[in-house]
Amino acid sequence: MKNLNGKKVAILATNGFEESELKEPMNAFQEAGAEVHIVSENSGTIKGWKDGNWSNDYNVDKTIHEVSQTDYNALVLPGGVINPDTLRRNDDAVRFVKSFFASKKPVAAICHAPWLLAEADVLQGRKVTSYNSIKRDLVNAGAKWEDSEVVVDEGLVTSRNPNDLPAFNAKLIEEVYEGKHEMQTA
Repeated sequence: MKNLNGKKVAILATNGFEESELKEPMNAFQEAGAEVHIVSENSGTIKGWKDGNWSNDYNVDKTIHEVSQTDYNALVLPGGVINPDTLRRNDDAVRFVKSFFASKKPVAAICHAPWLLAEADVLQGRKVTSYNSIKRDLVNAGAKWEDSEVVVDEGLVTSRNPNDLPAFNAKLIEEVYEGKHEMQTA
C-alpha cells in the first residue's frame, strides 16, 4: 500500500450519503496514513444512508466555509442520491469541487456523486463512469461515459456503485500518492 503520511483528504458530504461510499474510502486513506476530514454544509453530524434507510451519524470535521482546496491534497465525493443532489444546489460546494480541478488535484466520485462534477462544469471530454441512471446527465455535460468498475482520467477517479469500492479505493490512493496531474483541468 502507498504511504500517504502528510497528505490531507477532504470528503465532501451531507445528509443522505451512501454510508459505504464515505466510510470505506475514509478507512482506506487512514490506513494509508492520510489525514481525512469530513467537510459539509453545516457543523455537527451528518446521517448516512444504507440499504434504503437512514443509518449512522458521522461527525463533520469542517464546514465548507472553513476550508479551501489549498488545505487538501485531494477530494472524495461519496454518492447516494440525496447527498449529491443536495450538494449540487449549494454554490459553495460546487465552487469547492471546481477548485480542485483548477489546482490539478485528484478528485474521486462514486455512484451519483458525478452529478456534482456536471454541476461544476468539469466533465467536458473527460472519461468517467457512474451509477447508470445518471449516464445521460454526464454525457450531456460533455463526459465520455463507460460502464467500468473504475475509470481514471488524469487524476479524476470515478466508479459505479458500492460493489466497485475495492477498485475505487485502490485507484484513488494511487492518484493521491502521485499528486497533482497537469491534465486535470476545470
